[in-house]
Amino acid sequence: MSSPHVEALLFDMGGVVLEVDFGKVFQAMEGLSALPLQAIRQRFSMDEAYRQHERGLLGEAAYLQHLREQLKLDAADADIVAAWNAIFGDEITEALDAIQAISHRYPCDGFTNTNATHQVYWDTVHPRIRQTFRHLFVSSEIGLRKPDAEAFEYISRSIGTPLQNILFFDDTPENIEGAARVGLQTVLVESPRSVIDAVDALP
Repeated sequence: MSSPHVEALLFDMGGVVLEVDFGKVFQAMEGLSALPLQAIRQRFSMDEAYRQHERGLLGEAAYLQHLREQLKLDAADADIVAAWNAIFGDEITEALDAIQAISHRYPCDGFTNTNATHQVYWDTVHPRIRQTFRHLFVSSEIGLRKPDAEAFEYISRSIGTPLQNILFFDDTPENIEGAARVGLQTVLVESPRSVIDAVDALP
């Protein structure tokens, strides 16, 4: 049985159109911490505070204090923010180019799990990302995160497109699985070629 026709495309940001690397965060944090690098890696987790921060329910100051305690940091907020923003690398231009090309035929929206601190950084340093998408849904603004069903349902209502008619691109299997459970069509992004091949295959 064939899949429903695609009416809109929805793209993750980090790992799809923007390079991210937590390893660079840990390296930057090492210079601020009483802990060695391996201990920082082991102690950091995407815990409840992290998830609350990405839903906009825990503010920047509170989350920085959480990091300060979790990773034994002895540094000013500005220094911790700089280390926290070290996660970002370059734009993935091949994917952005492919999305911009297909956007003349299909509405293209973005959906990122991120916090307000990171958003200020990438909005400033990488303005092309927001310009590429019709809408960019940010978890800390809408109060919802991938892979929760409510997040995808919110976006479906917001763009006026049924879940089954959205093609979703993400580099995290957990997010792909969550999207598929509520009916989205999905593409697991392993490289820019995943995006290019999928959009080229669209009718």
